[in-house]
Amino acid sequence: MDGAHRRDEADRRDGELLTIGAFARASRLSPKALRLYDELGLLTPVHVDPFSGYRHYAPAQLERARLVAWLRRLGMPLARIREVCELAPGAAAGAVAAYWAQVEADVADRRDLAAFLVDQLKRKDTTMTRPLDPTTPLTMRCAALTDRGLVRTAQQDAAYAGPHLLAVADGYGPQGGPAATAAIKALKPLADQDLTAADLLTVLEEAARDAHRAAPTADEPTGSTLTALLRSGPRLALLHIGDSRAYVLRDSGLVRLTHDHSLVQSLIDEGRLTPEEAPSHPQRAELLRSLDAGADFAPDLQLLDARPGERYLLCTDGLTGVVPPDAIRETLAGAATPQQAVAELVRRTHEAGAPDNVGCVVADVVMVEEGEVGDVGA
Repeated sequence: MDGAHRRDEADRRDGELLTIGAFARASRLSPKALRLYDELGLLTPVHVDPFSGYRHYAPAQLERARLVAWLRRLGMPLARIREVCELAPGAAAGAVAAYWAQVEADVADRRDLAAFLVDQLKRKDTTMTRPLDPTTPLTMRCAALTDRGLVRTAQQDAAYAGPHLLAVADGYGPQGGPAATAAIKALKPLADQDLTAADLLTVLEEAARDAHRAAPTADEPTGSTLTALLRSGPRLALLHIGDSRAYVLRDSGLVRLTHDHSLVQSLIDEGRLTPEEAPSHPQRAELLRSLDAGADFAPDLQLLDARPGERYLLCTDGLTGVVPPDAIRETLAGAATPQQAVAELVRRTHEAGAPDNVGCVVADVVMVEEGEVGDVGA
């Protein structure tokens, strides 16, 4: 037996406390990690010397320490580890299984996103793929539909679909309906402008900024989300603020293009909430960013390359809050036309109880047929 093991055994005999060094060796955790877990209240020493501040642990704490180490190896956030450690063994096993199921689901989502990004990057590299002929005229065949749902007494969602502009907005607060309508109205003039690809992001952002400045005011928080796509030829500008969403269905699968600006999404990102817990969270409607005269204007902006055969979906959380991603994918893949797709998506929300207003837009990118008007872009 080497010296380190002899020291550990000596420290452990007769239930004696272990020094932080001995406990670190026995638990396979570093002293630095143990100090952090102490600060977080995750693994508190049973005794701290009042003069030296030196930590001492009981041998009985080794089981918890090893569990912490294993959960960290799984990648579980510290806040969630603390919850698991407080559970009875059977409940803890269920919590670990649920966590790992979510990890696998997240990996599947990231796999789809990775495939999407690989495809996007290949499109930009003309040596790796044949570029779309810039003289090939494109258009978008699209449909928009809003529905009050089965619970709400007022409609506060708005949607617009045209060959150059797609947009959805979800109002909230006492002036939410007018705010959503005004947001869409601010963007509509862009649908008739002759824009180059270089103009897209600038004009889209400026129109949304005008909507933000003009957002109504009230004694209570009021405003709107906004998610929009503006097209010139094969180029798409995406603007997003709030918790409405944009997706694209292509060969790589259904890919979510936006990230929610909501409190629950921030808690999920921090590992303090699971996606399964989000729909029932009491603050699930709280937004961190929106079109609100009393808040900063901070949209997400990006440029995308569109190709014939792709199908885009823009929707409010009245859809995504009750219809799971697999069902959305199945509906988009199975509908023959955008009109059928939006009707089926709204029908699915009704099947799920439709507790909120719904707004959705579906658009297919297609090459222009003979006699049909399209555009090339510049």
